Amino acid sequence: MVTEERYEFTATAKKRLLITLVVGVVLSVLGYFTLGSGDGHGSSHGDEDHAEVVSDHGEEPYTAEGHGSEDSHAEEGHGEGGHHGSSSSVKRLLSNLWINNVFFAGLAIIGVFFFAIQYAAQAGWSAGIKRIPFAFGSWLPIAFVLMLVVFLVGKYDLFHWTHADLYAEVGGDEIVKGKSPYFFWPLGGGEFPLFWVARLVIFFAVWYLLFRKLRSLAFSEDIEGGTTSWYKLRSTSAIFLVFFAVSSSMSAWDWIMSIDVHWFSTMFGWYAFASWWVAGLALSLFIVVMLKDKGLLSVVNENHIHDLGKFVFAFTIFWTYVWFSQFLLIYYAHIPEETVYFLERWKDDHYAPVFYINLILNFFFPFLVLMTRDAKRHARILKVVCPAIVFGHWLDFYLMVSPGTVGHNGGFGFLEIGLILVYASAFLYVTFNALAKAPLFAKNHPMLKESLHHHI
Repeated sequence: MVTEERYEFTATAKKRLLITLVVGVVLSVLGYFTLGSGDGHGSSHGDEDHAEVVSDHGEEPYTAEGHGSEDSHAEEGHGEGGHHGSSSSVKRLLSNLWINNVFFAGLAIIGVFFFAIQYAAQAGWSAGIKRIPFAFGSWLPIAFVLMLVVFLVGKYDLFHWTHADLYAEVGGDEIVKGKSPYFFWPLGGGEFPLFWVARLVIFFAVWYLLFRKLRSLAFSEDIEGGTTSWYKLRSTSAIFLVFFAVSSSMSAWDWIMSIDVHWFSTMFGWYAFASWWVAGLALSLFIVVMLKDKGLLSVVNENHIHDLGKFVFAFTIFWTYVWFSQFLLIYYAHIPEETVYFLERWKDDHYAPVFYINLILNFFFPFLVLMTRDAKRHARILKVVCPAIVFGHWLDFYLMVSPGTVGHNGGFGFLEIGLILVYASAFLYVTFNALAKAPLFAKNHPMLKESLHHHI
């Protein structure tokens, strides 16, 4: 007979996470004040470097920020809507806040996605583990507040398209003008980005409402048993997946791709999803292994862990496939408007090392280590590989965001490490707190017996 299991979020665990958070705050403050105020023109310097790089390849100079138009606008003012209103240190702080917001918001929604897809697919093997990633969803309301606040405070430093002078009839940016309805509708270009903010609010509202509905039905399943709640979970999961299919790609366009407003990729939605998905799988597997070490999750055996390991391995290859496909198409076409995106990440001294580390951590390392059957079942190996993958995909989002926001003034130091620790400890605190409020698995799940006899 299967008995109910609960995770106890002990005072010791809470203390460790709070200490980590405090250390992160200290490192963040130290890192910020050791950056110096800068000259506030980091983006223009970075763009000049990128223009030179493109020129070296036999193409007409091209910059990510308006074909070099940013320098022509630099003297138009440093106030609201100005292109250089903040110092390089402030821009770097805002950039790192945005990176962490996007990354951990993605982990939260991916956890709900994993839970929903198991019910929609009528999967039995995952009955004992799917509440682990589902707990990530508790971060969603916090993620929404952080995303909205950082955007409202730092939109002029994060998103080039928010500057009003780009939409001027004379001397404006024609490419950005053409995209203005996507950001500002029903208002005019350069006003408050109502349509963009409305999408952010709607996405988070629907995600969280469906998360709450799924959680309520899951708890009912614990009490009532039978198949009534299970069928409702299936239908609600299907609704969530349809909405997720659209909103996940659009959120990637809004939150990340629009930073480099002159550049676009038709594969970007898939690319961001793949990065979130692999990171979410790796974090889920890591937590499952840690809970097993504590004597919990008795319904989970090495076959379930093997299956999660296979997911991590398989979607690591999928991420690499999408990454390489996007890179190869742009490299082959060699169009300046497209190649600048990779050149400013591949050739810049600040980002080139991260560019290669990204590939090592997110493909070569997990691919080679997790290739064998035993590796996917070995707890010690997974405890090393999974955190490395999560950090690797954080670096992936760093590469997506930082070059377009801080340009040549980017870097990796105390500020970046500190904010990672702050967000990671807060995210895990919320996750473990959610896990402690309910059984780790539904003992009345109609497919739990199938999961208990799962063997591969």
